[in-house]
Amino acid sequence: MDFDRYELRLEGRPVALEPRTFDLLALLARNRGRTVTHDEIFSHLWPGRFVSDAALSSQIRSARKALGDNGKRQAIIATVHGRGFRLRNAALAPDPAPQSPGELDHRDNPAPCVAVLPCAAPGDDGRGAVIAGGLHEDLINALSRNRWMHVVTRNTAFALGRSGEPPDEILHRLGADYAVTGSVRLAGDRVRVTVQLTETQGLRCIWSDRFDRRLRDLFDLQDELSGLIAARVASQLGISEQKRAARLRPASLGAWELYQLGTAEFYRFTATGNRRCQDLMRQSLARAPGFAEPHARLAYAMVLESVYFEGPTEESHLDEALRLAERAAALDDQEANTFFALGRVQLARGDYERAIDALEAALELNPYHALSHCGLGDSLVSDGRPEAAIPSFERALALSPNDPFRWAFMSYRSLAHMFLGDHAAAVHWASRAALVPNAHYWARAKLISWLAHSGDLITARTNVPALMRARPGFSCEFARSRLFFVRDPAHLDLFLDGLHRAGVP
Repeated sequence: MDFDRYELRLEGRPVALEPRTFDLLALLARNRGRTVTHDEIFSHLWPGRFVSDAALSSQIRSARKALGDNGKRQAIIATVHGRGFRLRNAALAPDPAPQSPGELDHRDNPAPCVAVLPCAAPGDDGRGAVIAGGLHEDLINALSRNRWMHVVTRNTAFALGRSGEPPDEILHRLGADYAVTGSVRLAGDRVRVTVQLTETQGLRCIWSDRFDRRLRDLFDLQDELSGLIAARVASQLGISEQKRAARLRPASLGAWELYQLGTAEFYRFTATGNRRCQDLMRQSLARAPGFAEPHARLAYAMVLESVYFEGPTEESHLDEALRLAERAAALDDQEANTFFALGRVQLARGDYERAIDALEAALELNPYHALSHCGLGDSLVSDGRPEAAIPSFERALALSPNDPFRWAFMSYRSLAHMFLGDHAAAVHWASRAALVPNAHYWARAKLISWLAHSGDLITARTNVPALMRARPGFSCEFARSRLFFVRDPAHLDLFLDGLHRAGVP
């Protein structure tokens, strides 16, 4: 770029450009190394004028075409979804200033951008349109509680969603990686809401579900459905981002991708997966020390290592986990995940009141965070309040029935029922937990103990070999050493007594 001549040359030959397109390239080039926001571009190219997003999209397309780039490759001009654009090519400008410690380096591969398009209300008498409009707005609000994703604003999504343009063009103009679409149908006092989550690239549907409800209180209906849908969309989005990161070459991995790969390892619930998770989280933090999520995930992985994977249990290990969780909350005090991690670390340290406070804070930030509901239930059980805990487990499972952690939702719930003396319910939920493919062997250990207490010693003993295969050398003494955080010795004795009756050494 020759700024004095107002000229762009490609391999020595001038490239024809409109003046405004050159101004756009010059702005990006002079700010290479950082994202130039939409507002900055609008004020620079169209000072004092109101223009549509389509005008900016047209200029970006022209600039990319001039450079031999396009919206799919983004080899030179990168879209930073929900924020703006960033120039990649080092030949167009000097190297940028060094990145500040708190700035994330995953801008080239940013967190996912989600567009919630208006819900359709086909063949409706007017009531369906009212429900659809309210659900659209409430769902955007519910999804926005997940600060790790970018959600397109309602007005922008509504305007383009009603434009009649093809879906792929709408999503391209919105800069969205994913789209949530749906429909509302009425029959008497019954409402059927159908929702799909679509990946922009290839318009591939990655999740779909249907919700049938009775139409009673309109606001209650919208609150319930927006919460359920938001929780399930967030869960599926996380899985999709983990798969996307796994497809990238190692050289292309930024802090965001390293975090996603570590999360995928975390949910394997194996000792090896836990160690890989911790390593990937530390790599993510080395790239972006100001990224809150890896701090939180690393802290929780360290706690699970102590309880589930025979890791260190000494105070210094849990002290480090606490420092990481507190740092996560300090970096982002509006993210539920950070307070969830803080609550789980506090529970492992035996600080039950602070654990409950942290998890309640997480749910104030995001009432649709299934893990925090489960964590709160587990903390209430540990604090001697099993009856109060059961609604938390019910809510966790309702919000995220296919959650990678669902075995824990069920296993922890079985504990609450056992302490309430309801042996049948305890066995039921422990049985369901043990059936989940990635369930940890502790779920089967609880099942064995509850079966023994229920009087079914034959079934309890038939489950012992599977426990021993999953964890050779499992014993009552080993269980005691790993349940160091249990507050009430009577609860621990109850669990160990059931194992002993079933024949566990």
